[in-house]
Amino acid sequence: MDDSYAFIGLGHLGGHLAASLLRHGFAVTVFDRDPAAVDRLVALGATAAASPAQAASRAGNAITCLPSPSISERVLAGPDGLLTVLPAGATWIEMSTNGRDEIVRLAALAAARNIETLECPVTGGVHLAATGKITALVGGDPALYERHRRAIEAMCSRSFLMGPIGSAAVIKVITNMLAFIHLVAAGEALMLAKRGGLDLAQAFHAIAASSGTSFVHETESQLVLNGSYDIGFTMDLALKDLGFALAMGQEFGAPLDLAARVNAIFEQGKATYGGGAWSTMIVKLLEDATGSDLRAPGFPAKL
Repeated sequence: MDDSYAFIGLGHLGGHLAASLLRHGFAVTVFDRDPAAVDRLVALGATAAASPAQAASRAGNAITCLPSPSISERVLAGPDGLLTVLPAGATWIEMSTNGRDEIVRLAALAAARNIETLECPVTGGVHLAATGKITALVGGDPALYERHRRAIEAMCSRSFLMGPIGSAAVIKVITNMLAFIHLVAAGEALMLAKRGGLDLAQAFHAIAASSGTSFVHETESQLVLNGSYDIGFTMDLALKDLGFALAMGQEFGAPLDLAARVNAIFEQGKATYGGGAWSTMIVKLLEDATGSDLRAPGFPAKL
């Protein structure tokens, strides 16, 4: 039974996932470039490390949740990376969102050092990670999945083994692509309601109870109506994931006309508000274009 993990990357998502491991009694050694993020986990019972390698050397298995494939590669295989210290037979669990080719290549680097890999991106949003109710999408060997299933289920209320390494990357990109399409559609629906003279709060609830609802409408539309837009996920991250989707569409011969249009809208959003703006602010493009805000009372600033 594996009860000890290094956790590298304590951002909006990773910090919650590491906290869930601690709540379920796992020994967790943490590293992040943000000292405040480390301090929050130490206060919950984690042990701090000075580098990814130091964290992995203490724990024996490593989990990463990082913002880009290039950072994942540096943390895994760089001069002070995980592969310099993880023992043969250890496991690297990658919870970042990668393209299929990236995770297959990185898993091969690990395999050359006799380190096994599970890809385990999550979906559902930061607010579900905070309560351990997010969903894990897993790619890798079934026996390895079973070996670490208790830890995965400590962080995630549901998990789906999708197939070999690379499979989870494909389904994660698909789910994110759908979320961004739904977000743009939800914004257009709310704006149509506003311009049509409807009460926006009542329109929100009517849509949520209709055949046109979506998970994104039921969650992110509330942040639009509040005006905070604070989803904890940026324009840059949305464009990264949409880029993965469009590349997969070309590779697999799957036309992605809607995804291409939504990608162009997010490029406009980044140009207007900056790559660090919350992805939910994509709806603000409609508000600015029409001079109509989408505000209604009774909706939360955060989920």
